[in-house]
This record gives sequence, C-alpha cells and structure tokens, in this order.
Amino acid sequence: MKILLVDDHAVVRQGYASLLRAMLPEVEVSEACDGEQALAQVQAQIPSLVIMDLGLPGISGLETLRRLRQRLPQVRVLFFSMHDELPLVRQALEAGALGYLTKTSSPQVLIEAVKRTLAGHVYIEQELATHLACNRGQDGSHDPRLQGLTQRELEIFVMLAKGIPNRRIAEQLCISSKTVSNNLTLLKSKLQVDSHAELVHLAIDTGVIRVGLESA
Repeated sequence: MKILLVDDHAVVRQGYASLLRAMLPEVEVSEACDGEQALAQVQAQIPSLVIMDLGLPGISGLETLRRLRQRLPQVRVLFFSMHDELPLVRQALEAGALGYLTKTSSPQVLIEAVKRTLAGHVYIEQELATHLACNRGQDGSHDPRLQGLTQRELEIFVMLAKGIPNRRIAEQLCISSKTVSNNLTLLKSKLQVDSHAELVHLAIDTGVIRVGLESA
C-alpha cells in the first residue's frame, strides 16, 4: 500500500513521513514538495492515499485535488493543513477530499485519519466536524460575497483578517510580499471594502473567522 505525502516544507514533510513509516510499517511512503510534483508522482505510482497540505506553492492543494479527481478519481485525498477555517474545510470536502485535519492534531489522530481514509471512510477532525455541524449553511462558504474568490485568495483573506502580517503570509504560502499585496488589492476590489478594518468585519460577518476561537 502506498501513501504520497505532499508538503512544501522539507522538515515537516520528512518528519511526518518518518512517523507514518514507524506507525504503519506495511505502508510505503513517498514525498512531493508541490502540486505539480504530486500530480506527476500520482500518475506514476497510483498511491492508495495522498496526504496533502492545502497551502502549496504554485497550484494550490485544492486545485491539485481537482486535477487529481479528473485524472484518477479513485485516489483518496486527506488534507493536513494549518488552516482550520470552516469555508476552507468545506471547499476541500466539496472538491472531493475524503478527510481533513489540522497540523495541531496529535500523531494518534493522524494515524487514525490515515487508517479510516485508506478504508474509504470520511474522516474530519472532531473539533472541525463539530463546528461544521453547528454552522451548517452559516459558515460563509456559500455567502455570495465570497463566491468570486479563488482558494488562494480565500486563504490570504483568512490570514489577513486574523491579523497575520503580509511578510509572514508570504513566508507561509511561499509567495512574495508583492504577490500578497497584489492579492490584497484584488480582495478589496472583489469584496468591495476600502480598509483592513472593513475586511476584518466582513470576515466575522461571513463566519470566515470565529471571534474568540481563531488562532494564528
């Protein structure tokens, strides 16, 4: 049985690959650093499961999933991300992901998620599943004000609304600060807001961030 682990941070990727090899010795684990490499390796290896970060450089994790579904719809995908915002989780599941959990999860939770998704079951981290159930239809994912945003724009919108500086956003998404600034200008135009404060208010109003629960 083969698992492909996709993450652009080598230390993170290799650490989780070592964990998977130790906890699931019957599984062969390979690695990819971005969406393009992941697509090529999936085509060549046909893994049973792809564990993928949402915020990849180049083509996003969500776009990578969509392309995978077009080429090899039988391949299961589990997202393992720093993002816990409900619109992003819902986007991933609606695009065809079989599971979603955050990188704050314990190793035991990751292994359980891997086992369940390998078996063909949907696995959503418990806290996220609870929030999805409690906020069904109210988490902003279908708010018409957000429908025009790409997955990358939504990622940047979330991070900006949470007060993360442009420089740090650029580092985490492996893009330039100029690209972040350009996306901010596009976001303000698409969302019809003029200031950062209005951006934050919109994020709260649409449920993109949860007051008192959000974390950087």
